[in-house]
Amino acid sequence: MSAETPAADGQFTRRRQQFRDWRGTRPFWAGLFVLLGGFPIMYFPYANLQFGNLTVAMSTTAGAGSLIIGVLLVVLGVSLWFQKHVRTFAGVAAILLALVSLPVSNFGGFVIGFLLSMIGGAMAVSWAPEKPRGEAPGSAVDDPNHLPGTNPATGANGRHSAG
Repeated sequence: MSAETPAADGQFTRRRQQFRDWRGTRPFWAGLFVLLGGFPIMYFPYANLQFGNLTVAMSTTAGAGSLIIGVLLVVLGVSLWFQKHVRTFAGVAAILLALVSLPVSNFGGFVIGFLLSMIGGAMAVSWAPEKPRGEAPGSAVDDPNHLPGTNPATGANGRHSAG
């Protein structure tokens, strides 16, 4: 085997490349942030911390509301992965749920869940699908004055203009 011989792709390399390709076609990181933001919002209202012999119960009267907000954030995060066309709705809903979690759920999961959900929601709203590789920047597709069915090089009616 020489230095010029390409290495054979193993199963791990192929799967990693498939995951990378899949991840690049959707708001993956936005979904991950929203999903991870739901867990502290769900967990902290039901948690009991042990400090030696001292037990600190953080349960609140709004425990059910915290659970609902957390579950909805997890569902929105997963839907961002598998249904990328709902990205704007899911992003706005994640931002609103994160804001509602501040008064309902121990300051939004002690601000951890709040920040993760806000960042993920903002990333989801701002994500845009990649343009197809065949389109060159500055082509007729990007020109707002270009009318369909006309050739921008020859003129509006398709004939060369007589100079």
